[in-house]
Formats: sequence, structure tokens, C-alpha cells
Amino acid sequence: MKSRNWVRLFLSTLLVGAVSTIITGFAVKWSEYKELFLASDIVEILMVVFWLIGVGFIFSIISQMGFFAYLTIHRFGLGLFKSVWSPAQVVLIAFVLFDLIYFRYQAFATEGESISSYVWLPILILLIALVVAYFKRKQTNSKAFIPAVFFMYVVSVIEWVPAIRANDQSWLYLMIFPLLICNAYQLLILPKITNQKS
Repeated sequence: MKSRNWVRLFLSTLLVGAVSTIITGFAVKWSEYKELFLASDIVEILMVVFWLIGVGFIFSIISQMGFFAYLTIHRFGLGLFKSVWSPAQVVLIAFVLFDLIYFRYQAFATEGESISSYVWLPILILLIALVVAYFKRKQTNSKAFIPAVFFMYVVSVIEWVPAIRANDQSWLYLMIFPLLICNAYQLLILPKITNQKS
């Protein structure tokens, strides 16, 4: 990819990260922030917006690091494992799904808490990954489906680890949705930027 295209991808993904984090941030903590709007406290609202933009930039950079790391790993996997690489990715997706449910439950569940509350978010992330992969397949070819699911699910979860460790509900939501949006954006925009099927 030419340096001009990389800069275009970098800056546009920064913008996507900032906008998605602003929207997610206000949605997640609306009960706190609505008082600012009711009071028409413009200064406080702008401070929150600027803070969310900064956080969004960080999420975007994490997403971009994950994306380029995945592109490298994917090429390495194709070269080393060849036809076994796709089944290996499916196994890793299933493994991460299990870990995200079971180990989060083991680590953070309180006494008497059901595992069901730890199931819905990993399943939702997987459904989002499948939808994005479907569009990626339509955009390019059928071979892109599994790699797209792998990137959207496994790589997004790896990028999400700091929030998982903190286990704060608002941070879990605040981080994962901008990451998914940035990852989906990069995955779907890359062929358009490079003007090629990938």
C-alpha cells in the first residue's frame, strides 16, 4: 500500500473512532450526561466531547495496530499452513468465544450469578462479525469470509482485553463498539483505498 493510501486510511479511521466513541460514550452514560444537556452546560458538554474524542483516537490506534498485525499474521498463516489456515481460524474463533464466556464468568461472577449474563455480549460480537464478514464476502470473494470473521471476532477481543480486565460495564461497552466499528471500517474500506480485490 502506498504511503498516501496509508495516511488516508489512518486519518479516516481516526475520525471513525472519534465519532463512534462520542456516540457510544453519550449512549452508555446518558443517565449522567443528560443533566448537562438539560442544564445547557455547553462548556461541560464540550469537555466531555473532547475527552471522548481523545479516547476515540486511542481506540482507533489500537484498532489500526490490530488490523496491520492481522494482515501480517494472515499472510504468514497462508504461507505456512496453506489450506489448513481457514479451519485453524474457525477453531480459534470457537476457542475465543468459549474463553470469553467461561473465563470471564469464572473470574468475575459473584456468588449465585448466572452464566447467562456473560453469554449475550460475546454472542452479539460474533453476530456483528458474521454480518461484517458477509458484506466483505460480497465485496470481494467467498474466501474472505472466514478471515473476516476471525479478524472481527478474535482480533477485536484481543484489542478489548484492557476493558475485559477492568470488568467495568460502561468501559466494556465504551471500548468494544468503537473497536468493532473501526475494525469493520478498515476491513471494508481497504480494497477501495488500494483499488484491488483482497
